[in-house]
Amino acid sequence: MLCREVKRFVYFFLDGSLGEQKRQDFNSHLKLCPDCELRMRIQERLRNFMQSRFARLATTAPDRFKTRLTRSMRAFRTEWSR
Repeated sequence: MLCREVKRFVYFFLDGSLGEQKRQDFNSHLKLCPDCELRMRIQERLRNFMQSRFARLATTAPDRFKTRLTRSMRAFRTEWSR
């Protein structure tokens, strides 16, 4: 796997949605490339931070806002996976 592929697949890796072979290739690349491992760790920390913030929003935000946010995130994910 190349660095550009790692950039493309990092979110899928963090979500656990990569297939077995891609996941193994991803992990192998991270072991060989400190820059990509650092990039992945930063993305992982950012993702965890955002999830914790959204968890708080889920209990306090108006339903209309939550619906719009969910749609936006799905659209972003769809665009990202192309």
